[in-house]
Amino acid sequence: MDLFTCTHCGQVLYFENNTCEKCGYALGFESTQRALLPLVAEPGGQRYRLYGEPASGPAYAYCQNHQHQACNWLVPEGSDTSFCLACDLNRTIPDLRQPGYLGRWQHLEDAKHRLVYTLLCLHLPVASKRVYPDEGLQFDFKADEDPQHKVMTGHANGLITINIAEADAIEREQARQAMHELYRTLLGHFRHEVGHYYWDRLIKDSPYLDEYRQLFGDERQDYAAALKKHYADGPPPDWRQHYISAYAASHPWEDWAETWAHYLHILDTLQTGAAFGLRLDPLDAGRQAGWQANLQDPFQVADFSKIMDMWLPLTFALNSLNRSMGQPDPYPFVISPEVQGKLAFIHRVAGGRGGLGARQ
Repeated sequence: MDLFTCTHCGQVLYFENNTCEKCGYALGFESTQRALLPLVAEPGGQRYRLYGEPASGPAYAYCQNHQHQACNWLVPEGSDTSFCLACDLNRTIPDLRQPGYLGRWQHLEDAKHRLVYTLLCLHLPVASKRVYPDEGLQFDFKADEDPQHKVMTGHANGLITINIAEADAIEREQARQAMHELYRTLLGHFRHEVGHYYWDRLIKDSPYLDEYRQLFGDERQDYAAALKKHYADGPPPDWRQHYISAYAASHPWEDWAETWAHYLHILDTLQTGAAFGLRLDPLDAGRQAGWQANLQDPFQVADFSKIMDMWLPLTFALNSLNRSMGQPDPYPFVISPEVQGKLAFIHRVAGGRGGLGARQ
């Protein structure tokens, strides 16, 4: 993610900020500019203009979910909805009258908005089923009705369902351990499930399908049977040579979704590092080992091998820093040459929407 600064006072901002901590200006995210900007309220306080823009400039309102402290994005005047681009993707939100559900939903929205930001950087289509019922994207955020009727997180024809229990750190960690996963985050769920959606948009019935099958396998194999076998027998012993995670070995669709999620992990983290001007230049043996890197915005890099040249040193540094704080590795994965080939394919297919892939 890019680094945001207040254009009124220069204060560095977090993506989720509603107010500049230095100058006190209200802040709003303008999605067409992908910028978090200070606002000037018009009389009545319901309409805003961007700081520094003339009075004749465009007017905005906050997204309707701003009232719940679940969104800081703006809706342009004249929009056919009171929700922003990201919140217009919601079909179902939790019952906010239930204790604790508001906090869980706020965490879900933080993760979803970060996801949408990255999709916009990739110039991928982001449209609600409200507008495009067949090809659009929507989210259901639901809670378990009772222990016998649990909500399953998953994707079906553009509708992504997420159990709001995933927004509870304790429940998520218990699930991670029960599933023997190295890594389980709320943002990771969004990235994985939206990968299934973009498989339908980018790969299904496309010229890329044959190459996809060469890299990931034939998705026409029985999905339910493949998952049943995976949960009964586990992944093959050599899965680390071929897959980014054990779950990716269960079926070609899951291999794509897991690899897609890691692709978004890589892009977002590298963009953040580049925005802060990070330069990795390890002392002593690190220099000879090739762990030097000047981070660049990965959305501007066509050659995926150059992205990996930045990513590997950065993850080693991140893991080392976390270990110094007594924390687990933020990226406990090894990217094999075969997995790197899959990631490069995704970069060519998805990054090509922004004009990158065609130059590889």
